[in-house]
Amino acid sequence: MAAGCCGTKKQKLNNSTSVPSCNGTSMLSNGISNGMVALPEMCFFCFDVLYCHLYNLDPPKTPTFSNDAYPLFVTWKIGKDKRLRGCIGTFNAMNLQSGLREYAITSAFKDSRFNPITRDEFPRLSVSVSILRHFEDGSDYLDWEVGVHGIRIEFINEKGNKRTATYLPEVAPEQGWDQVQTIDSLLRKGGYKASISNDLRKSIKLTRYQSEKITVTYQDYMNHWNSQRC
Repeated sequence: MAAGCCGTKKQKLNNSTSVPSCNGTSMLSNGISNGMVALPEMCFFCFDVLYCHLYNLDPPKTPTFSNDAYPLFVTWKIGKDKRLRGCIGTFNAMNLQSGLREYAITSAFKDSRFNPITRDEFPRLSVSVSILRHFEDGSDYLDWEVGVHGIRIEFINEKGNKRTATYLPEVAPEQGWDQVQTIDSLLRKGGYKASISNDLRKSIKLTRYQSEKITVTYQDYMNHWNSQRC
């Protein structure tokens, strides 16, 4: 099942769970490479997929990175201020090669908050791949840590229907939210329009998870592409 990850389109989202170096590789905050599942090659592949789709070319060849299955999200941003341009993923484990191929396109063209990405926008894009891991049931709506966990909530709306919503780990710290503010924002994102009570918060079923995130800019992509020609 596809899911949006990033809240409103005016929010500015950056990395928090991993820190990319200038060449797109993923590093721990102490500067030591952390051997993550998420690799820059995954982002390069997303750029390849989008380029081929925009210009009606044959799909890119099968990549060489791992094809293990994980839940994943693909996020496109644009411009120097890294405005959100599309973010969709899945909580179902998908083989990485086919999953990234699918969601590179889905997030670029089918995020209902935005118009489809155009050819003119391509040189101003950056892309992030988030690999979701370490899912755990929370004991209550506060059983998670800001800046460490992404959260997915299930709740019953005013009409008695079950609804879900999620934020990746970077969203709350980027917005400056505490736990309650994040939960309340997720309820609104999930379509809850009535007054939010503490009883409603206590009724939430919460799942927490962690994310490995890697980001590559268009310039990183071009540098990689040019290096392959040498």
